[in-house]
Amino acid sequence: MASRRAGVALPSAAFLLLPLLLAMASAGLNGYFGTKSRYEEVNPHLVGDPLSLGPAAAGSRLPAACAPLQLRAVLRHGTRYPTAGQIRRLGELHARLLRRRAAAAAACPAAADLAAWQMWYEESLDGRLAPQGRRDMEHLARRLAARFPALFAARRRLELASSSKHRCLQSSAAFRRGLGPSLSLGSDEVEVEVNDSLMRFFDHCAKFVALVEENDTAMCQVNAFKEGPEMRKVLEKVASALCLPVEELNADLVQVAFLTCSYELAIKNVTSPWCSLFSEEDAKVLEYLNDLKQYWKRGYGYDINSRSSCILFQDIFQHLDKAVEDSKSSKPISSPLIVQVGHAETLQPLLALMGFFKDDEPLKANNYVRQTHRKFRSGRIVPYAANLVFVLYHCDQVKTSKEEYQVQMLLNEKLMPFHHSNETISAYADLKDYYKDILENCHFKEECELPKVNITAIDEL
Repeated sequence: MASRRAGVALPSAAFLLLPLLLAMASAGLNGYFGTKSRYEEVNPHLVGDPLSLGPAAAGSRLPAACAPLQLRAVLRHGTRYPTAGQIRRLGELHARLLRRRAAAAAACPAAADLAAWQMWYEESLDGRLAPQGRRDMEHLARRLAARFPALFAARRRLELASSSKHRCLQSSAAFRRGLGPSLSLGSDEVEVEVNDSLMRFFDHCAKFVALVEENDTAMCQVNAFKEGPEMRKVLEKVASALCLPVEELNADLVQVAFLTCSYELAIKNVTSPWCSLFSEEDAKVLEYLNDLKQYWKRGYGYDINSRSSCILFQDIFQHLDKAVEDSKSSKPISSPLIVQVGHAETLQPLLALMGFFKDDEPLKANNYVRQTHRKFRSGRIVPYAANLVFVLYHCDQVKTSKEEYQVQMLLNEKLMPFHHSNETISAYADLKDYYKDILENCHFKEECELPKVNITAIDEL
């Protein structure tokens, strides 16, 4: 019973502790939101200072005799709202709780709390960029400019391209605003080139669309995990907490409840009461469900997922080649800054094509426990505002004893060791040689052409 003083009812200790308990619950879940993860989960130092370059930046500088020539970045858009489909499912689940609110108030406090939660998402939001997403992009632009000041100096030309999706166009504009008026573009409202052939290559690949995107059997491992023992346990636990018959829930509804916890954190920086439904172990199971989908639809599950990205991979190297050519001819670099804004679905296949985050054993419905320490964790690879950056340098060979042209690659502002050397700096010629087969023999049109015969067996991929 609540204590009283001077005739005024005081909140119970449990009520006072509720925000703290919710925050503690959310803290245990934050690392498991997959592609709906905040960028701060991979760079925690940004929580305190969104413009901090972090502890790793100081140790990544090349010798003074190496001057940056070109920066080529592929970005994922910033924090976004849920899609219309996710909002509909959340509305459906919330409506069920509202219908049962009176009956559940005493027996199921979690259900009562969630019924009282304000359903503020509207379908018109449909994946659009949130205000936090604009801040994600503005801050990223400022950090990159601080890290590579010579490339972002006044009167340097910036080429900015984007997917046609509204969230990407707005992210591009926010990135540009973050740089301020110093670049020679005339105004903050720079024209952004829409380039879906590069940023949404998957839409233009008939083989991928027919055999993966629109083929239910391609997601057999995902569907099997939804019906498996790990998800069943989570389903039963959530149904019990909400005083709902387990038959009224399915994996998709449970997942949307979990992702609402992630959206509230990413968009509003609040701990949602939806988080209270899940333990850290539940979160690991739901993260694996998300990762399975990414693996089979965008990652290593089928070769066409990554092979379809070779059009973007080759474009990156064509621009790097042009910068080398300009440098050798003692010309100004025609495109010192190239920034393109796309999706998680743009970056994940590209990283798979390059061989990063590949596990020895494929992710499957029946090896959840064995994949506890997997490399393929989408929340660490492609959170909101994820970025893959190539930086090309010209080095004075006499002073550095290095090849004349060197390259670094950063994922989410952290240096990535190259496969061929396990070093974070590579001679550009060595890197090109390592990826020679992709650069010379991966042809988008041929890769994406549907087989002449009617293939239904997914293993043909």
